[in-house]
Amino acid sequence: METDLCTHRSVQHRPALSAGLLRRIERDFQPRWKRDWGGRSLLEGQAPGPNAVRLDGNDYLAVTGHPDIVAAQVKALMHGTQAVVQSGLFQREEHPARALELELARWTCHEDALLCQSGYAANIGAMQCLAPKDSPVYIDTLAHASLWEGIRAAGAVAHAFRHNDPEHLERLALQHGPGLVAVDSVYSTTGDVCPLQAMVEVAERRGCMLLVDESHSLGTHGPAGAGLTAALGLSHRVHFISSSLAKAVAGRAGFFTLPACLRQYVITNSYPTMFSSCLLGHEVAGLQATVRLLQGACEARVRLKEHTLRVRERLSALGYALPGSEQIIALEIGTEVAARDLRDAMEDRGLFGSIFFPPATSRNRSMVRLTLNAGLTDSELSHLEQVMADLVPQFRPDTWGIARRMRRARAD
Repeated sequence: METDLCTHRSVQHRPALSAGLLRRIERDFQPRWKRDWGGRSLLEGQAPGPNAVRLDGNDYLAVTGHPDIVAAQVKALMHGTQAVVQSGLFQREEHPARALELELARWTCHEDALLCQSGYAANIGAMQCLAPKDSPVYIDTLAHASLWEGIRAAGAVAHAFRHNDPEHLERLALQHGPGLVAVDSVYSTTGDVCPLQAMVEVAERRGCMLLVDESHSLGTHGPAGAGLTAALGLSHRVHFISSSLAKAVAGRAGFFTLPACLRQYVITNSYPTMFSSCLLGHEVAGLQATVRLLQGACEARVRLKEHTLRVRERLSALGYALPGSEQIIALEIGTEVAARDLRDAMEDRGLFGSIFFPPATSRNRSMVRLTLNAGLTDSELSHLEQVMADLVPQFRPDTWGIARRMRRARAD
């Protein structure tokens, strides 16, 4: 009789973990787990009930489950050509994904695009190909973690400039020479918009290329949702953009754009492309249907902007210091435990956001992030506003570190 060894094996028979790993856990994790978190994971919140207001997702234009998207996926599953599941390196021109790549390129006003398994993989693959070993990469301090990881994968040298500070960027570029500049268009934890015009001008003056991560602006900003670079008329001056397709596009993939002349170089040098399987046919069909839907979603973009203005105005009037201006709203309370307490209090009242803590934030800048979407009803928005009003006496947002910093900035 066969025995399921994984089920019945005693804990005592597991192979020993290395001393180095155990020391790392004891040094870096156990103090947080035992002392700060009290032995309870920060991620263990409540399960949302049927009437919960969910502000913990990234489907900004509320397209998930749209009949056109579902129909495209079902058609591909039922009647689509069965493409070989293989590395994207071997993908032929007639593969359905190639049509999606060209559509993404046209949408964002670029020559060509390369699909990847995720936005994270897209940024690593792009950086790995575009930043030569030991070359300077000038990166905003709040840029997405995948861009930082891409710099490490490329063997390039990171030079961090202060958040949204083109003058600091220029000083670094003068010191270290031409390289690659990496920024987010809309920053994922704060909702800040990059001063992209100024960044472009610095890059041009200093002979740098520019990579813009449009993950939180693709679909929500610009003509037909083409993103911030298109909204500002800068597509022809920005060398490369990247984006997750798991935000407004509400799927599971990513891409980055490139000049057509670089395609063969990139696909034979980008590790995420070479060593990951291509997207499946029904995934491609769903993404393509979503891209077409988003291009015509003008009313949804208007609603999202209206919701954003309303919530930001109401929460600011209650005393919450909110960085940024876009649909991402950061309640930056400070410590990890304080963020957990705020999250728990919100969930007790049927309001769900996402908790962010190091390494996703700086130390003592943990937060609950709310992401608005176009599908929110007036009653849901009112509930959000009422919950945050009820929590003011308990959490005193005017005493948070970010409130003090913003007051000092206004005084200066």
